[in-house]
Amino acid sequence: MLLQITQGSAIISVLAVVLALIAGGIMIAATDDGVQAASGYFFARPGDTFVAIWQAVSGAYGALFQGSIFNFGAPTFARAIRPLTETLTFATPLIAAGLGVALAFRIGMFNIGGRGQMLMASAAAGWVAFGLDLPPVIHMLVALLAGIMAGSLWAGIAGFLKARTGAHEVIVTIMLNYVAFYLVSWMLRTPGLLQAPGSSNPKTPAMKETAILPDLLGPQFNLHLGFVLVIIATVVVWWILNRSSLGFQFRAVGENPAAARVAGISVPRMYVYGMLLAGGLVGLAGVNQVLGTVTTGFSSDIDAGIGFDAITVALLGRSTPWGTFAAGILFGAFKAGGFSMQAAEQVPIEIVTVVQALIVLFIAAPPLVRTIFGLPSPERDRRRAEKARRKKLKAQSDKSQEVAA
Repeated sequence: MLLQITQGSAIISVLAVVLALIAGGIMIAATDDGVQAASGYFFARPGDTFVAIWQAVSGAYGALFQGSIFNFGAPTFARAIRPLTETLTFATPLIAAGLGVALAFRIGMFNIGGRGQMLMASAAAGWVAFGLDLPPVIHMLVALLAGIMAGSLWAGIAGFLKARTGAHEVIVTIMLNYVAFYLVSWMLRTPGLLQAPGSSNPKTPAMKETAILPDLLGPQFNLHLGFVLVIIATVVVWWILNRSSLGFQFRAVGENPAAARVAGISVPRMYVYGMLLAGGLVGLAGVNQVLGTVTTGFSSDIDAGIGFDAITVALLGRSTPWGTFAAGILFGAFKAGGFSMQAAEQVPIEIVTVVQALIVLFIAAPPLVRTIFGLPSPERDRRRAEKARRKKLKAQSDKSQEVAA
């Protein structure tokens, strides 16, 4: 059991986070004024330097924890758990977009067009939310469906082009990001489309109350129904990939398109279906932004970099639904706690971004992580087993020849 755990891919993700936090601690200590001052007389009193390092790193990560999980100094329980609700709020669009990227990964496609899909979903959901007058629940559902469909169709363009012409989805989705950005920017500056009436700013009017996602824990918290929707989306993606024939075809195409084609699976159709579903999931992230987080009107930066952060979330989650869910919560904690760390300890917020980048770096280099922690290598064990098998077969062959002689 221990061998299976240490050779598995999940342990690499956990250790990648640990290594990134260690590297982040080194950067925190190197940029701390107290550590720099104590290091000036290190050889006279080395203990002061180590104490300053401990105070800087523990203080920063303590502030990160209290800003993302639980604030022990809060006067009330509601104030104490507010950081956790902020983490879940930040994590909601990250999980949805990460699921879209992870699903595409499982089909062998790289959906790097999260920004464009989020922008188109936000534009569609926002227009329905502020432009139509519908009953409360129906209004919210129509806006939700409009956003998901817009994101799905925008990603479907890349899937269709890959299926029909072989165009690489990375190039197509990158170009679609630019198209979506400038298209939405034009609509935000055009009266009668997305621009708020009577305003010259490139911003939409506020969403109507009937279309806004309701709060889960009351108005004192920002957590809204979108978090429940991403939980449902995670369950649905897990069921599709692991319990449905469509998911089997997705995984078969992702493992070996040629073998899947020989087995009778329509590979081009799977590319289209996969990108449609992936775009719908990323579109859900855009809907969460405009109907749950930014309800007072949005501009062209509504995606907030989530489309690209989703790639990191999917990589950390090993392209599995629940792994992506956990990775989204972790990155939501980084976002929520990073501001607290900056305010309480004057730690640059960019260090959190560096930690996230290091996580991707270590995940992309499993042999490096295994070497650092001295973990057994599955590739090495397979080579040894194959060598032993060949040696055994040769010995049996030699013995058979001796018997025959």
